[in-house]
Amino acid sequence: MTSGPLAGCRVVELGGIGPGPFAGMLLADLGAEVVRVDRPERAKEPDAGGPADVLNRGKRSVVLDLKHPAGPAALLRLAERADVLIEGFRPGVTERLGIGPHDCLARNPRLVYGRMTGWGQDGPLAAAAGHDISYIALTGALGAIGAAGGPPQIPLNLVGDFGGGGCYLVIGVLAALHAVQRTGRGQVVDAAIVDGTAHLLASTFGKLGRGEWTDERGVNRFDGGWPFYAVYAAKDGGHLAVGALEPKFYRCLLDLLGLDDIDPGSQHDSSTWPHLRARLEQRFAQRTRDEWAALFEGTDACVAPVLSLTEAAAHPHLAARATLTAPDGVVQPAAAPRFSATPSSAGATAPEVGADTLAVLRDWAVGGVDALLDSGAAVQRPAH
Repeated sequence: MTSGPLAGCRVVELGGIGPGPFAGMLLADLGAEVVRVDRPERAKEPDAGGPADVLNRGKRSVVLDLKHPAGPAALLRLAERADVLIEGFRPGVTERLGIGPHDCLARNPRLVYGRMTGWGQDGPLAAAAGHDISYIALTGALGAIGAAGGPPQIPLNLVGDFGGGGCYLVIGVLAALHAVQRTGRGQVVDAAIVDGTAHLLASTFGKLGRGEWTDERGVNRFDGGWPFYAVYAAKDGGHLAVGALEPKFYRCLLDLLGLDDIDPGSQHDSSTWPHLRARLEQRFAQRTRDEWAALFEGTDACVAPVLSLTEAAAHPHLAARATLTAPDGVVQPAAAPRFSATPSSAGATAPEVGADTLAVLRDWAVGGVDALLDSGAAVQRPAH
């Protein structure tokens, strides 16, 4: 049994990619029992389970053929015994399979049915294909990121898939679970990446409305437009991230850089910024990234080295907090956030797809397990 705050919560995750599995991983890290239901063909894929399948850690794996006549019925029996079901198909797919919200809530009125899509369950683009880059483009987020005069820069798929998508699905699921405790009724959570990404832009839209943000790239406070909130190249080609926004932090930055000729009182005089940026570029280019990092470490100048993914795992602060771990040699994040009374933890390595089919169907008292396996509606991966 897990000790996380969601211990005792049962989650069925219909196998997908990106934000759905991330949401399932987060729920598992928080202590929920997460059963991932995959298609039979998924078991043939090379990355199906194992240490590097990080998004499926802490889950159990069941293979059900939802196109088989007996497959949807088996899924509905899992839904009867679950607190949460999450799926990431296009709108209408689960309804056509007979496992949509109406079907599941009819069997289990307390169920929280979480839906993860890019465009949402309705709207002109609801049925269209897309990916993270499509969704953040339409919300304005992509257009706001990048250097002045340059093209938009892709922020990995963090802003859409995982920030605006998976995290908002989990927020919705947790809120709906809380509502179940009050009302006794489950509901559908419509988590759309476009909605979540737009929500993440709340502060930026507020600044735009107040006239504190210019609707173009690379000229604003948090997009590199201000020279004391920007990235600078070091002598060795490494980079330093500077975030000295407040006057006292700015003074500390100038002191440690030895820029005695810069008046800290003129920090917000934008007419001085071209000269200031040139001086900062010139100064940072005089030492290596790590030399600067050693000088600024632990100070209030708000300067940090820009690390690679590999380097991040070795940084003393992240190491001291065990922010990143490496089970089976695969670097990955530890569970977050942290709890004082009900500690969360990253679960065991993702099992091979279908490794738990028999055990889960029996544990969840689905019934007719042998018939499901004999018919091919359910598939148990052979033990090695």
